[in-house]
Amino acid sequence: MAYRLQRLKAMSRFLPRVYSGIHLQQSGRPFSLNSSLLNLPLHACENTSKRFEQKVCDSKRFSTVLQISNGSPPVADVLSFIASTFNEPEVNFTGPDHYWLNKVALTKDFTERDGVFLVVAGAFLEDSANMFEKVKSLQQRYPSLPAMGFQFGSSLCSAANHTRLVQLIMTEYITFPLLLTNKDFTEMKNGAWYILFRGFSNPFVYNENNADLGTLSKAIKELHLAQNDTSGLVPNLKSSWMKQVEVIKEPDVCSSFRNLLLYFPGCISVDESGDRLFLSDSNHHRIMILDGGGKILDCIGSSPGFEDGVFESAKLMRPLASVYHAADNCLYFVDSENHAIRRAVLEKRMVETVYPTCTKKSSSLWTWILDKLGIERDFDMKLEETESSLVLPWHLIKSEDDNLYIINRSFEILWVLELPSGTMQEVFEGSSKIMEICGQIIVDKVSILRRMPSDWLQHQFDTNCSLKEIPCAGLLSSLASFQDHVIICDTVGQRILKLNKNSGLVSNFQLSNFGILGLPYWLSSSLERVYSSGEEICGADIHFESFTLLPGKIDIDLNVDIPKNAELLEPLQEGCVWCQVRGAAVEVPGTDKIEASTEKVGSAQQWYDNLDTLVFSTPEEECVEEENTISDCKLPEGRVQINCVVNTSPGTSEVFIDAALYLKLKRDSNLHDSQEKMAETMVDFLKPERHGRMRRGTCIQYLLKVKRDLEDLIFITPLRVRIKLDILNHPKADNSKDFVLTDSEIKVNISL
Repeated sequence: MAYRLQRLKAMSRFLPRVYSGIHLQQSGRPFSLNSSLLNLPLHACENTSKRFEQKVCDSKRFSTVLQISNGSPPVADVLSFIASTFNEPEVNFTGPDHYWLNKVALTKDFTERDGVFLVVAGAFLEDSANMFEKVKSLQQRYPSLPAMGFQFGSSLCSAANHTRLVQLIMTEYITFPLLLTNKDFTEMKNGAWYILFRGFSNPFVYNENNADLGTLSKAIKELHLAQNDTSGLVPNLKSSWMKQVEVIKEPDVCSSFRNLLLYFPGCISVDESGDRLFLSDSNHHRIMILDGGGKILDCIGSSPGFEDGVFESAKLMRPLASVYHAADNCLYFVDSENHAIRRAVLEKRMVETVYPTCTKKSSSLWTWILDKLGIERDFDMKLEETESSLVLPWHLIKSEDDNLYIINRSFEILWVLELPSGTMQEVFEGSSKIMEICGQIIVDKVSILRRMPSDWLQHQFDTNCSLKEIPCAGLLSSLASFQDHVIICDTVGQRILKLNKNSGLVSNFQLSNFGILGLPYWLSSSLERVYSSGEEICGADIHFESFTLLPGKIDIDLNVDIPKNAELLEPLQEGCVWCQVRGAAVEVPGTDKIEASTEKVGSAQQWYDNLDTLVFSTPEEECVEEENTISDCKLPEGRVQINCVVNTSPGTSEVFIDAALYLKLKRDSNLHDSQEKMAETMVDFLKPERHGRMRRGTCIQYLLKVKRDLEDLIFITPLRVRIKLDILNHPKADNSKDFVLTDSEIKVNISL
């Protein structure tokens, strides 16, 4: 009897099982139990049950809340295909039938195949705003949830579809990896599918028609996802002593376009009385303050993140719509990826968070130490409010009763925020309710677009969501009336246009005074980060030079030749240059050339000379010296000179010089006749193969699609120089007691 019970127990392992809320369907051909199976030895039954259990685990798993037909999608085939791309130790960008976009977002969580994952399949080339809002909402609630996209179909091989995907990633700010394949999974073509699973088995599958946030969230909880993880900021450390560095996820495949002056200029607002415009350079995570002539007056935000403070240190995450409040001289703006409404106090040059409310930490010494170590952040958000209310805001409208109407990109949710108190008053769902409350305001604002060229409008419609009743509603925050013009953001052409109200002529709105923008965040790096992680920022060319010199003062002259097919728009300013020294050297303020001295001076006399210089020099002279970082001498056309002075001691030192040069293509009759040749030349500067591995052909096709004069497209060429200095021992003076300091001068010539 005991032996029979053991056999029955073993057989029960491969009988159908039903869990609470979940139904496991067996795949494959049905089978029957016959007498021969009962005659198998016990260990054979156990092996059979294990194999069958594995087969069940590989089958489809559906929530009971859905009505799944017999022709359910082949989820097991999808998961098997995705898993096959992880077989190699290092996932390749391309394979015989697949291609990865945003591959750098692939973390160990994916390749180790443990834990819970979310796969969004299909519908990437359709109207997918709702799909991405759901995915980002889930990632906001569960920051440790790895997500990826999966798009299939033979038509993906076309250059047009690749270009559409690049524009989609740029517009939706997709940071998770996206797997493309030319295989066809025909039964999964009915819209978007959400697949949640653990360890590539037992998936929950939902169609977009039945997948609300509550259902998806419940499935995640059932898969035992830890909900108390940190935010999406992942430390990238290789040494225990280094302060933790915030690493923000950005669309990797489009990162070469970061070197354009504007990278998805999403929204604009104006202060007509103050002759100011506020341009949200969204994917650069900053807001430019311009005057009526396009001169850059100031810049709000320094890098991606979430941090209040002065303009230079404040961190934003994809700012979008903004509204100027004249009574308070403040700019209220949407911080979309941070799910927040923030305020820039223009007089104080400070950024504050209006909603959700933030609790400031104490100003104790211990709190300061923890912050400097990177252990804690500057504020704590009330996550309950964020999760239940504001998610991915996009548009912003100021009402007559001094409230803010906040609308998401898909025009499905409207939040009403009271300005004086910063409290959320009401939340409305549905486009019909939005039309009832804000319909007339939207119609009045976008009506001017009727005078824009129809082909330009069609480009914008393809990348913006709108209301059915108002086709141009998606451009609500991308235009503003300013004096005799209408200023319009072109998110496809990466430019600003101005429409003359009287003549109807459309022209480019030219920007100037780029030095205010400083050195872009993606080009700068701390020394600790460089030496602990060894990573290269943006894959830019790094020019290495090495010199062996005697200790003393070294005057470094860096001469940079601009490429012949490009021209420098403005002289290089100090704010666009970053210089640091590491090792047995220190940077000296002031860059005026100093004639090399041949006189041998003892260390004691040198100390007194330096003391006299400090005592008798006037503060005004010192300030002037510190500001002259760029040589004032006349240089040949097409050349830039940067000066740096360092004091060195025996040992090894390194000098880091980074700069941002703002260029545009030189008008050439040979290139002007062919838009394709200009696109190829522009791609040579952007170097997409080094930035996110975008295919060169895809980048060229995108530049051709924008249908604009590429000779007016302003771009940044990064300059990165590393100079190694091997400093010998001090030579002895005649009295054999003092040391001799030698002034040296080195010249470094670089061609970009």
